[in-house]
Amino acid sequence: MVNEQMNNTNKVSVYLDAVMQLKNAILKSRYTAARLVNKEMLLLYYFVGKYVSVNSRSKSWGGGAIDSISGMLQQELSGLRGFSATNLKNMRIFYEEWVELEPILLKNSSEDLFDFMRIENRQMISDDLRSLNRQMISDDLRSLNRQTISDDLEESFFRLGFSQHLAILQTVKTAETRLFYLQKCSTEYWNYETLKHHLKNQLHKQIGQLSHNFEHTLPEQQFKHKALMIFKDEMLLDFINIHDADEELNERVLELEIILNIKKFIMALGVDFCFIGNQYRLCIENEEYFIDLLFFNRKLQSLVAIDLKKGKFKAEYAGKMNLYLSALDEYVKQPHENPSIGIILCKEKNNKIVEFSFRDTSKPMGVVTYKTYKDLPENYKKMLPNFDQLKELL
Repeated sequence: MVNEQMNNTNKVSVYLDAVMQLKNAILKSRYTAARLVNKEMLLLYYFVGKYVSVNSRSKSWGGGAIDSISGMLQQELSGLRGFSATNLKNMRIFYEEWVELEPILLKNSSEDLFDFMRIENRQMISDDLRSLNRQMISDDLRSLNRQTISDDLEESFFRLGFSQHLAILQTVKTAETRLFYLQKCSTEYWNYETLKHHLKNQLHKQIGQLSHNFEHTLPEQQFKHKALMIFKDEMLLDFINIHDADEELNERVLELEIILNIKKFIMALGVDFCFIGNQYRLCIENEEYFIDLLFFNRKLQSLVAIDLKKGKFKAEYAGKMNLYLSALDEYVKQPHENPSIGIILCKEKNNKIVEFSFRDTSKPMGVVTYKTYKDLPENYKKMLPNFDQLKELL
């Protein structure tokens, strides 16, 4: 009886192992297939965009040609999606903005697509079209081509969906900044909404600008750099919309709004943050202290304490945060984890006051400012529903 139970247990263990192996193989295969489909689609859109660009910009097509061609194409291929007149124009943007990357794309093209390109190239070669291509290849892109066309760039390019590419191309104009978002999307697996959020918040201007004391409080140079790249200088908390004009935004209201919108807050905060809790209790020699928000960052392998302040940064905030971090490292941090990091989230800051306040502290901390809905420009507010509209919808 005992042997029979052991045999059954062994069988279950073998079966579970087999299931896991098959599951991993299936998921890997699906991911590879999806990646290949996306790659082929990007190549098709790029070279269709080139065909549309060259023929429409050289005026070999008449006015309204793209609309007519799109309609006729959809008649030829009933049920065809993705080739509306708007999308054909988007493909033209895709080609014209990434024209300098054509060597990479040609290298990855299939035989059928390459045949199409040979036919297309015979039709397009003329002095006017050569002049057009010279105009479209900016010095910025030439520089990008010389410096950054690499295996990493190639891999990042094909990992993004077409809508993500368009969002980047239509929002930022310099090659260096586009490359920043391209690589961030690829390495941190941003979806379209996450990318739009970071574009709107101009993440590229905030990374590496944090007011901090990491230089003398974090032990390893690589860890310092990683921590600096994780935290932003300013956060856009546009989900915080105080609808009553007489209501003052204090720390408790701010905390409640963040807790109610914790997913949006984590998206604004950055990548790999796990929420542990709010009003996290620390007991030091029978005295209680409460951290407004406590997170853990998987990439840093560090606890991250956030202290919320409604107004301008004050020097005394640094001492309080130093206390929190000492207690976290003593009572909460696991032996394998890195030192805890503190972020003081406030409305305004004076960099010199921050610098002096942090100069003699022993724990790593930084100051991040935030903007809420009411701080946004009027033209941006109009893009978002107000409180009455939200109430009506709900």
